Amino acid sequence: MQGRTDTTVTIPADGVELEGELVVPEGATGIVVFAHGSGSSRHSPRNNFVAESLRERGLATLLFDLLTEVEDETYETRFDIDLLTERLLAATEWLRERPDTGDLVVGYFGSSTGAAAALRAAARFEETGAVVSRGGRVDLASDALDRVTAPTLFVVGGRDTQVLELNETAFAALPGEKELEVVEGATHLFEEAGALETVADLAADWFDGHLQ
Repeated sequence: MQGRTDTTVTIPADGVELEGELVVPEGATGIVVFAHGSGSSRHSPRNNFVAESLRERGLATLLFDLLTEVEDETYETRFDIDLLTERLLAATEWLRERPDTGDLVVGYFGSSTGAAAALRAAARFEETGAVVSRGGRVDLASDALDRVTAPTLFVVGGRDTQVLELNETAFAALPGEKELEVVEGATHLFEEAGALETVADLAADWFDGHLQ
């Protein structure tokens, strides 16, 4: 079994402290920062499932709360994509300053509204190694898509028709390496048998191939 370091962390951002879980497998070359959707947190069972698949490939992961408990009580704050983006970039800078993660190539995994924050962060952080969106509201990053140069993978459920249409439109605006994977029979939360496993495999392949 490959050794790894699991650490409960506190990330400073905009005068607040954000709780997170950092896992760094021995020999990791890349780290994936998770941006969860509205109403979710670092404890998201779906994101944790994907994160474990990434760790099995030797990738480090950071799952953290983009909002404090008080902030998360406000509906408008949950959908403040600019704020979520700033928090994601603050976490990225924090990782860059740590001795155990400073040399790792950074990737972003975004779900729902978190995918918009991930894309906006990638548009500003030019060293982003890769982005994966799961059922993402990528339309909320429409004005930043033409600046996303990192290899980007959109994963959408085949029965999540409205979000699929939004992803197809956004996909056309991405200038760099990109793929759109449709998981047939899956709805927005990928709750169907085998659907989340497919997402995890697709994300692991994408990040494993680009965060070197």
